[in-house]
Amino acid sequence: MHTRVKTARGRKVSSTRWLERQLNDPYVAQARADGLRSRAAYKLIELDDRFQLLRPGARVVDLGAAPGSWSQVAVERAGWVLTVDKAEFDPVPGAQNLLLDLADEAAQEALEAAAGGPVDVVLSDMAPATSGHQSTDHLRIVALAETAWELAESLLAPGGSFVAKVFAGGTEGELLARLKQRFDKVRHVKPQASRRDSAEVYVIATGFRGSEGSGDT
Repeated sequence: MHTRVKTARGRKVSSTRWLERQLNDPYVAQARADGLRSRAAYKLIELDDRFQLLRPGARVVDLGAAPGSWSQVAVERAGWVLTVDKAEFDPVPGAQNLLLDLADEAAQEALEAAAGGPVDVVLSDMAPATSGHQSTDHLRIVALAETAWELAESLLAPGGSFVAKVFAGGTEGELLARLKQRFDKVRHVKPQASRRDSAEVYVIATGFRGSEGSGDT
């Protein structure tokens, strides 16, 4: 049964459409029922079921973690999780929390100190505010994915995995080449939990070969 939302005075048409979509989205309802903070949790659940990213005892860093739904899944499936975001949000039970702007020059050092050693998985569901201009939005989200990878490269243990959101067209140019050099496998996947009208896909890189210059192959 489809729920329609009447346009209210002072409410933009786009806001009405968003509210109607939320009310009719089965993943939103399921997230509430499961005690998850957003529907995005099911994207990670699907990716993990398919690629076995999160194993018991794994150490996980969740970049741009707010509101914390991916971290909820990671805590349940892995155990040790470090959430990282520049915005404050309710702490995820069982996770460590780091308030940090990833654009800061000192971000790498602060992140490595908080992690306290190599990690097995680095996740990034970060996305920029969309402008409506496809080329601009693509460049912005690839820039965020590049930032996430620059931070992840020094954190990951050999054999580790990296997951980042990009837009349709995939991860292009230098970033894709770098990932292919550093990982055994690199894939692009659109989870079923992603909205049909969304351009998002995820780059899944598994089998990290070790940091450059470490001697690992």
